[in-house]
Amino acid sequence: MLELLTSPAAWLSFFMLSVMEIVLGIDNVIFISIVVNRLPQLQRAQARYIGLGLALIFRLILLSFLSYLSGMTTPLFTVMEHGISGRDAVLFAGGLFLMAKTTREIHDSVTDHDAAGSMKERSTLLGVIVQVVILDIVFSFDSVLTAIGLSNQIPVMMAAVVISLIVMLVFSGAISDFIERNPTMKMLALSFLMLVGFLLVAESFHVEVPKGYIYFAMAFSFVVEMLNIRIRGKSVPSATQSE
Repeated sequence: MLELLTSPAAWLSFFMLSVMEIVLGIDNVIFISIVVNRLPQLQRAQARYIGLGLALIFRLILLSFLSYLSGMTTPLFTVMEHGISGRDAVLFAGGLFLMAKTTREIHDSVTDHDAAGSMKERSTLLGVIVQVVILDIVFSFDSVLTAIGLSNQIPVMMAAVVISLIVMLVFSGAISDFIERNPTMKMLALSFLMLVGFLLVAESFHVEVPKGYIYFAMAFSFVVEMLNIRIRGKSVPSATQSE
């Protein structure tokens, strides 16, 4: 352990892994924020803490079974000349779940307010946590496998995971409130999640899409939407003064 603390390579791996875990955890935080906002106000913080806490536990458990995870990339069977491994099956199921959940959220967002309100009342803390747990497993699985390629030191990976989850926990409340206040930003976030679900399904069939392009498109869309929100904020006072 002392060697890791004094090794520049270990610190560099720690920094790179922390940044990577934070970036890969953005979609997880967005999903948690959208689902949690269907709960009463008093239960939202509790659901966020439980959801991100479970994400931390899953990642640490998966890192403890590093050798087993490496073996899950071995094809178990073949479908249309494509070898399907345990990792592929998890990514495929998780991608379908994310697309189905996102489609339902989009549908509820564009329906009338009464229908959306009734759906929100039927959401329970346990139901939200179960949904978060399912996505946590998928995102944790993909995140840990990506981390393996950057470092082979389990303590370094665990430290990076803890730091990234703390950062996400600090900002998750602000992200959740921001999405709740801006319906158009919520729709943009749902579009991101739909894209992430599609990418998980594509990745399960070994169709590699460079994530850098995807995150750049997401960041660009976010900046454009922030400008739109700012413009709308300026136009409302102007319209009020003219009346």
